[in-house]
Amino acid sequence: MPKAAPTTPLRASAAARLERLPFSSYHRLLFIVIALAFFFDSVDLGTMTFVLGSIKKEFGLSTAAAGLVASASFFGMVAGAAVAGLLADRFGRRPVFQWSMVLWGAASYLCSTAQNVDALIVYRILLGIGMGMEFPVAQALLSEFVPAASRGRLIALMDGFWPLGFIASGVVSYFVIPSFGWRTVFALLAIPAVFVLVVRRIVPESPRWLEHRGRLREAQSVLSSIEAKVMRACGLRELPAPIIAHSQPPLQRKQGAFREIWSSTYRTRTIMVWTLWFFALLGFYGLTSWLGALMQQSGVAVAKSVLYTVWISLAGVPGFLCAAWLVERWGRKPTCVASLVGGAVMAYVYGQAALHGASVALVICAGLAMQFFLFGMWAALYTYTPELYGTGARATGSGFASAIGRIGSLIGPYAVGVVLPTFGQGGVFTLGACSFALAAIAVATMGIETKGLALEALGQSDGGAANADGYVAAFDKAR
Repeated sequence: MPKAAPTTPLRASAAARLERLPFSSYHRLLFIVIALAFFFDSVDLGTMTFVLGSIKKEFGLSTAAAGLVASASFFGMVAGAAVAGLLADRFGRRPVFQWSMVLWGAASYLCSTAQNVDALIVYRILLGIGMGMEFPVAQALLSEFVPAASRGRLIALMDGFWPLGFIASGVVSYFVIPSFGWRTVFALLAIPAVFVLVVRRIVPESPRWLEHRGRLREAQSVLSSIEAKVMRACGLRELPAPIIAHSQPPLQRKQGAFREIWSSTYRTRTIMVWTLWFFALLGFYGLTSWLGALMQQSGVAVAKSVLYTVWISLAGVPGFLCAAWLVERWGRKPTCVASLVGGAVMAYVYGQAALHGASVALVICAGLAMQFFLFGMWAALYTYTPELYGTGARATGSGFASAIGRIGSLIGPYAVGVVLPTFGQGGVFTLGACSFALAAIAVATMGIETKGLALEALGQSDGGAANADGYVAAFDKAR
């Protein structure tokens, strides 16, 4: 006699079971592991800011050629981010996350062996593919484990590991470059790739993704394991029953994930988030990839330029902490717009200070204010993006948004190399300010608010998001 079908759809049950869990040390452990992988990736990405001047000098590069070297990793990130999203929605978040770490670790070591600029560019492209794969998958993976009440804060805090990684790469460069050269920096940064062994042991596959793919037994097994660990961590004998504010059958995808992000449900969101990522990253990497080299061009010694850039980057720490608080209190959309507008204003001020020969102290203060807003922008960006799509398209949507952003980040450093000889540093920072302003306009005019809403409701339609208020309120009441 055939078994009866379950009366509650597994998709709703999995969401309900995850959302009703109290935040625990198990959630914190998952966050730390995923965020540390994000941190190591960010260290590699930030390194070019500090070694570009030394590479330019060793190979005798023009400003345009140096810009091409700085852009090489972003070229790889375009391909990596786009492919990773499709692979993660097809084969799972966990394996793509792991292999991305292996790839960027191996490529970082290869960068240390490059004997000419052509080889270095190829290895930087490979490194970029690995980094581009890791960033959007990390967003999707963490967002699918964390309850709605904590999701925004944790994803914003995870992004905070990016400025920490940027600062760490500066500290490593400051101590290593004068004595051992830029190649040793890349060799050292290949070591953290072994962290993949920790990821394999601790981070499970997303049960939301497993259920969406019809792998119901595996989803049940992962959910049961998570619930048991949360109960042990919180000292509970039982958990509250899953509460479902609206029940619907599992969604049966009739189209590919890429076509889905251009459906009527997501089209406006996709246009908005692609515009946001393109201009935000064009401005950010166009400026930060050149900060150290621009200081050196102004007559600052290599070691001091690295040290000053690290000082400026320190403002990213309070910047992302402030944004992590604001995304839950104020909302994703207004936090994103405010950080972009603030970044645009301060980038222009920084450029004018450098253009008119202001003191080093004044330039650093302007840079501190600029980085405060820009790292706040990153926190809002990484929180906002994965919440715009449903489970079946989340990694693809995040991946392609990141890929479009990497096109901007590829263009940015090269554009600076072209603009600098003609318009000087003032023109460079004006270009960055205009980019941030365009990104802010896109979010302000086309963005939706996602604060406090369950992922399942956000995956329906712009109008359907309002129905999620009861869904989340039911879980909050149950707690």
